[in-house]
Amino acid sequence: MRYFLIACLLVLQPGLSAHSFAGSTGELNFTLAGSIVDEQARPVAGVKVSILDIQDTSGVDGTFKLAPAAAETYQLRFSHPDYFPLIQSFSHYELEQNAASLLNGISLVSRAKNRVMLAFGGDVMMGRRYYKPYFGDEVLIRPGHKLADSRAIVEFIKPYMSLADYAAVNLETQVADKTPGERAPKSVTFYSRPEVLDALSWAGIDYVSLGNNHTYDYKESGLHSTLTFLDKSALAYSGAGVNEQAALKAHRQQIKGQDFSMLGYVGWEGSSKPTQTANHQHGGAAYGSMANMLSSVSGEVEQKRIPVVQYHGSREYADGPTGVTEQRLKSSLDAGAALAIAHHPHVSQGLELYNNKLIAYSMGNFIFDQNFSATQHSFLLYVWLDSGKFHRAEIVPIYVKGYKPTPATGMHRYTVMKRLRQLSQLRDTHIGQSGGHGVITAVSQPEIATHKPESNGSKEQALMFDKGARVASLYHFPWQQQLSAITLPDKTAAYRLGTNLINGSDFESFSTFNSPERGWLFDRHAMAVNDFGASGSRSLSLALTGEKASLFGMQSFRRVYNAGSVMTVTAKFNTKAAVKVNFYWQGRKRSQKLFEAFEQSKKHLIGTVRLTGEPGWQHTELEFNSPRVGYRSYRVLAELVLQNGDKARVDIDDFALIEWQGAYSQTPKPRFYNMDSRQVAYLGIDRFIEQPLLLTFD
Repeated sequence: MRYFLIACLLVLQPGLSAHSFAGSTGELNFTLAGSIVDEQARPVAGVKVSILDIQDTSGVDGTFKLAPAAAETYQLRFSHPDYFPLIQSFSHYELEQNAASLLNGISLVSRAKNRVMLAFGGDVMMGRRYYKPYFGDEVLIRPGHKLADSRAIVEFIKPYMSLADYAAVNLETQVADKTPGERAPKSVTFYSRPEVLDALSWAGIDYVSLGNNHTYDYKESGLHSTLTFLDKSALAYSGAGVNEQAALKAHRQQIKGQDFSMLGYVGWEGSSKPTQTANHQHGGAAYGSMANMLSSVSGEVEQKRIPVVQYHGSREYADGPTGVTEQRLKSSLDAGAALAIAHHPHVSQGLELYNNKLIAYSMGNFIFDQNFSATQHSFLLYVWLDSGKFHRAEIVPIYVKGYKPTPATGMHRYTVMKRLRQLSQLRDTHIGQSGGHGVITAVSQPEIATHKPESNGSKEQALMFDKGARVASLYHFPWQQQLSAITLPDKTAAYRLGTNLINGSDFESFSTFNSPERGWLFDRHAMAVNDFGASGSRSLSLALTGEKASLFGMQSFRRVYNAGSVMTVTAKFNTKAAVKVNFYWQGRKRSQKLFEAFEQSKKHLIGTVRLTGEPGWQHTELEFNSPRVGYRSYRVLAELVLQNGDKARVDIDDFALIEWQGAYSQTPKPRFYNMDSRQVAYLGIDRFIEQPLLLTFD
């Protein structure tokens, strides 16, 4: 078992920077200094703070200091006998950018009588591309190493799940040691090898919900195999069975002397015959009709138990739940359920504190092999209940990196938390901050929907543009604050706001957590990771030859996007050679197979940039329109052509695809026309301005 660790303010030693330490990780030390508070913001003394074998204890003012070796990421553990343990992870780059905001006043939850800590993750499977990856990527689960490799997939999330008194995920796959029997008549079916169950248990997970649309993928043979392997494992389960009665049966669990009931449901029966839901004729998932949910929840309440509902429904890749999902979850809470956790959309959705009970409308993916970027940002949810009543929730942002769940840092943290905060605000639920995590707290009056802390006031920060650039990243600004005003030094200039459709475009997390990125297209034999960057401490280096052009860009097509939008593709290059860069967009039409689109779809020229070989980073940005009709997804590519000589290297950084959320505006107060525009990650101006812009955050 690996041990990971907690909270801090980074104070760099004189002369130390991201550039200076990156090539010699572990050789230099720095000072970590921070403070720890309780839920009432009072300092907590006597907290053991550790990074691997380095430890300190917080003083009477809650502060501590540590001096670990420099590294790309820091995973910190807090422990105290009177408080629940906590883990938080940070990258060096984000601490260098925003240490004070991230790391001061990290709060711990006190232990109390009848208080339990639950943990939840989203959708889980370990089939398909874990064994047979696309694009020549590394095989994650090798035939002769299935157990060790399956555990390696969850190694970086194990410390987080292991903290809870009870942890649960949605097992969205059947389990079998070989391909099960008859396949259900549907376009996508899953099965995972039995080692997935060992890996989940090893990672600290106690229970899996089977109430989903893949529990009956291989009909009776797959269902019986799944139940047999689960019965042999350490995992508890509910949400499926050999008939309707068995499927609707709760798993009853005592946690810290309290009687809990775990219930799982899928929200629709399915159109094929036999249905995916269990009935008196065959097995399957528990059908989460309103009548079934209210009946089973009420039955558990009548027996003085605390029901926890997990529900699989709504539309894939949507920002919010369907009306059916929302009503069923709220009705279940009204009937006595303590908590409602939902999944299926494969992207995260907001949370709502409804009558002082928590709903998570979609947890997103947790362990999954979907290779398009919208599905790779999700979260882990801690929930504390006091005798079944909501006390507090904590959101741990997750990045599913190369199909492996990892703590989200830097721009990934910003993306996860910005989305959740904005979606939750629509439901009048406030997400506060504790270190790198989000926090939702209970209210004292049940009729009040949410607690909104007093504002700390507006904060102003400057934004500079690179020489000649008209776009700038906002990732280093705080996710927990809303952009409320933009002051342009040139009163005749205008601005616009946009989101980035490419994950990891600053390459700061490219090599972290022993999990290579699978979202980038490049020649595996010609690429290296630099210990310097245009804007941070990492960039990529591509070897060019005069023999043929090299392609760099998005490996997979972007599936979730807005058609007919104004786009900007931007990147920074550094090279000593003359290089021509052709930028293209390539789409997958609605009727096309995936690899047919990769190999045969037309590459539409966006524009050409010529790199002169002069010293320094050259900023590039080209505008185009996203496909309007007929396409289900698209990607952008850069074709690099060496103009003279036999060999050269090109450094690449900040490769982003920006989807603008509105036209240029001169209005000081930004207008947010839709949910995407509230999750802005880039700001663009209609002309280059040498002076900084002033941004105001509330």
